[in-house]
Amino acid sequence: MDKRIFRISLTAALAGFLFGFDTVVISGANQPIKEIWDTNWFLGDSIFTFHGIFIMSIALWGTVLGSLFGGIPTDRLGRKKTLFWIGILYFASALGSAFAPEAYSFSFFRFIGGVGVGASSVAAPVYISEISTAQTRGRLTAMYQFNIVFGILLAFISNYLIGILFEESIAWRWMLGIEGLPALIYTLMVFKIPNSPRWLLMKDKADAVVIESITLLGIAKDKASLHLEQIKIAIVETKEKTSEGLFSGKYNKPLVLAFLIAFFNQLSGINFVLYYAPEILERAGLASGESLFSSISIGVINLIFTFVGISLIDKLGRKQLMYMGSIGYIVSLAMVGWCFYSGASSILLLTFILIFIASHAVGQGAVIWVFISEIFPNKVRSYGQSWGTGTHWVFAALITLLTPTFLDAEIGIFKENPWPIFIFFAVMMVLQLLWVIFMMPETKGITLEELGKLLSKKRGDTE
Repeated sequence: MDKRIFRISLTAALAGFLFGFDTVVISGANQPIKEIWDTNWFLGDSIFTFHGIFIMSIALWGTVLGSLFGGIPTDRLGRKKTLFWIGILYFASALGSAFAPEAYSFSFFRFIGGVGVGASSVAAPVYISEISTAQTRGRLTAMYQFNIVFGILLAFISNYLIGILFEESIAWRWMLGIEGLPALIYTLMVFKIPNSPRWLLMKDKADAVVIESITLLGIAKDKASLHLEQIKIAIVETKEKTSEGLFSGKYNKPLVLAFLIAFFNQLSGINFVLYYAPEILERAGLASGESLFSSISIGVINLIFTFVGISLIDKLGRKQLMYMGSIGYIVSLAMVGWCFYSGASSILLLTFILIFIASHAVGQGAVIWVFISEIFPNKVRSYGQSWGTGTHWVFAALITLLTPTFLDAEIGIFKENPWPIFIFFAVMMVLQLLWVIFMMPETKGITLEELGKLLSKKRGDTE
């Protein structure tokens, strides 16, 4: 693997670090904000709480906006410029959230950070998939997921350490504000990466401009012209066969595949566990300080098994990893539900939560961003990525919005015991396993252009 392409891919993938940090850092501020601003009240006669909508899930509604519309700047401005503005959004969100005087301004800054998260899940995987080869695309694009879990781990560690060093009344502000430093560093680093040669060609840029971009990727000048011609031929063929829009009917198969992998990703309950890890562990009997510390173990396991997933994704393939992850999901979620139902020890429950995290890291975590970024043809890739990531974030927001209601329920089967939530997620993962077996194609080792041909409906075909 070329070291320069690796470094460039890693820089772009650092958007994932900020994604992971921004997404999970709120878990440390969850309880203090409830107490300081008294946000845990219901909106009228509905089941929705102000805290659930405007504190915990508002960033996720930002990700919905960022992911659904992130394909527009990614296509028109380019992958590089979009990644730069994503860094600006992260930086503004971190500082704004830290200094927010009340819940409404806090929600606004969390929202724009969410827009950055959503847009990054479009631009970064697309960029990396376009500058890599068919043989290295899985590992390089999966670095985005690695950085997500690395950010998650550091967010858990940061929350724990800041919780020790500062008074609770101000600790949460430091937890959120510290993200501004890596956001600023990332924004400056993005200046040095080149534009995607595929994007430049799709925008009919001059050959000299494209060749310059190719050489910046580490390809020797004497080979750059040949590389240019190879991409140009593939793109010309793709343009001729992809004149229709994303929803013309030609791309129904990749649209369905992207929707389902994103749908099942969130119906595993991963964001529920990551967002509410300290509260879930407290329900299992751990003290507040112990639950924050134990949350770090979730981040560590996530990181370790993401390494495993990345190392295997181009060897075993995407489908095999999804088999492994689905089975692990089903077993671990069912056992977490049983532990809550039976009152089993907190150590046993934490063990099965960690198995759940490991299953996610090896399966869905390693695969989702790679898979969505490679199943759409060049012409509609950024918009297809928006479709897949938008689906992901809509369901992430809905789950984060609704779960506080069940966690705080005073009556019914949810009272003081969230076991039905985990059983529901386990059933959803049985459905995911069936989807993997009967519908999911293998994409390893196939060029982006060839995948576009294989998964697009040919003119005159019938369903």
